[in-house]
Amino acid sequence: MNSPFPKSSSAAGEGKIIARLQPDGVSGLETITYQYPLKLISPSKPAEDKSVLVFLLSYGGGLVGGDQVDLSIQVHPQAKLTLVTQGHTKVFTSTKADIVTRQTLRAQVASGGALCLLPDPVQPFAGSVYEQTQIFKLAKDASLCLLDWVTQGRSARGEDWSFVRWLGRNEMWTLPRGDDSGGRLLVRDSLLLDSAQAHPQMKTLRESMHAIGIMGTLILRGPLMKSLGEFFLAEFTALPRIGARDWRGEDAKKAEVIEGLSTAETWRRDRLKMEKESGLLWSAALVRGCVVVKFGAPEVEAGRIWIGSMLGQEGSIENIFGDHALLCVR
Repeated sequence: MNSPFPKSSSAAGEGKIIARLQPDGVSGLETITYQYPLKLISPSKPAEDKSVLVFLLSYGGGLVGGDQVDLSIQVHPQAKLTLVTQGHTKVFTSTKADIVTRQTLRAQVASGGALCLLPDPVQPFAGSVYEQTQIFKLAKDASLCLLDWVTQGRSARGEDWSFVRWLGRNEMWTLPRGDDSGGRLLVRDSLLLDSAQAHPQMKTLRESMHAIGIMGTLILRGPLMKSLGEFFLAEFTALPRIGARDWRGEDAKKAEVIEGLSTAETWRRDRLKMEKESGLLWSAALVRGCVVVKFGAPEVEAGRIWIGSMLGQEGSIENIFGDHALLCVR
């Protein structure tokens, strides 16, 4: 029997999100569509929310070997869109090394628009093969906050960078204008973790990671992220340098304790202590108008606490996108 309904024009794993500023001045969804294995959910949005929230999910709690996801995002002028997840993006084992699980995200943010993507980290299982590409095209005054991070796998089961291959690529482009047909590439950040291409002096990928259990990249761009980007750069500049020593006498140190520290100084002191005790390392740099932050830690929770503390202390993400934007970094 022939179906009375037209055939879907979408392929498996395809999704589309279009966010637009509504007449009442609140960001809303014009379009949200998806096909298995991708699932998109947008909860009922209170009128006071600062951005529209969408959860990126997958059926079965993860991506099976060979799954292909292709998500298209468009943020119209002045609209704000927040994307989060409900847990680690699990990448299940591939039965063969040539069966690749792929996720592709293409986003376009118009003038005055803003996109915040702060998901949980990707968790590739032992034997998995995963490739991820995220391409962002931004108007001159559009804003973006992107967090991309990956864990060592299921440490409770003894996995320690035990997957076959993990490839991630993030690109930031300007939107084309006039005779600039393709736009201008601002940043291309690529990471390849391949068990077959470990360091020549180290037999396994695990050894080359030097006990790091999670590593991530935060990319900030645009006027709404200016304050947050400057905050990361300032905190990185303030980090103690290798070999640095406190040459003050004991009287000066005691006087500091007696006089007390400001709230910000106390937070920085406690954060530096946490970084040292947890073994967390990080850096920040300004690249063609984008602030690129790299970090790594032996434990997943240490990385989550650190990035959540930094974003929470500065405050821009909550002020611009709302408290729900920080769901995955608490």
